[in-house]
Amino acid sequence: MPVFTYQCLSLFDLFSQGARTLDRSEGGLGIGLSLVKRLVQMHDGSISIDSAGPGQGTSVSITLPRVQPRTRAETPTAGKQDEHHPGHTRILIVDDNKDAADSLGMLCQAEGHETTIVYEAHAAVAAAKKIEFDVALLDIGLPDIDGHTLAPLLRAKGSSKPVLVAITGYGRAEDRLRSQAAGFDHHLVKPVNLQGLLAILDVHRSRDGRSSP
Repeated sequence: MPVFTYQCLSLFDLFSQGARTLDRSEGGLGIGLSLVKRLVQMHDGSISIDSAGPGQGTSVSITLPRVQPRTRAETPTAGKQDEHHPGHTRILIVDDNKDAADSLGMLCQAEGHETTIVYEAHAAVAAAKKIEFDVALLDIGLPDIDGHTLAPLLRAKGSSKPVLVAITGYGRAEDRLRSQAAGFDHHLVKPVNLQGLLAILDVHRSRDGRSSP
């Protein structure tokens, strides 16, 4: 996908689009660049993209601070990141685009959340029977059961009621109302603002952390 100067500022948004209409986005870059930016920021670095226009190439610059290597005593114990912590948010990610789902899972894990990733609605229902999820990120255009039909099914599973987030290319007022009627708490339109999504997850984590012993 060619990069134009006016697009450079939005390339780091989730599912950034090269072309989109008012109500429906077409194509896109997924969330790879959003993940790269977040990982760079977590290391106190910065990343920027610049292009003079079509056919002129694209320049990507990453700046990272120089740090001293850890001593053996400072090295984290193996397996520590796999331990469950009560304050961590359990997130269910449902998307038939495997690359997008896996990348979004990596992004959430990098933020300290626990994730379960599935690629179809039936698998999401099965997962919800086994795990009490705090948040569910659902793609609306699933091939077996659409997200609007899946949402109330997830609400009916288990004792907890997960926060439901619709991630979709549809952004008209009636689309938002349909998501609300299906039981979604949030309706995010592609390209999804990374900070907006992380804010939703952080609000739940803060609330859960206060209730933990």
